[in-house]
Amino acid sequence: MWSEATVKERIREFVLKDLAYRKGVTSFADDESLIQEGVVDSLGIFRIISFVEGSFGIRVRDEEIVAENFQTIDDMERFVLSHLERPMRSVG
Repeated sequence: MWSEATVKERIREFVLKDLAYRKGVTSFADDESLIQEGVVDSLGIFRIISFVEGSFGIRVRDEEIVAENFQTIDDMERFVLSHLERPMRSVG
């Protein structure tokens, strides 16, 4: 089971190493808009989606791919935690 702190730390580490560092950004606040600061663009959002799906075993639906879910570290943490708290539904 993932703790809130672990989820946030994993997301923060990914964004810092794989997105921010490439753009020369070395720090940001958890509530700072990474989209407005130019750290996350449309390609970055898809990289984040791939990361959270692979790391946390969740599925991001097309209608959930909106800036409000991926704008800040806090937003991403809330989004991931909301998926982790849902009971798994069987398909078929």
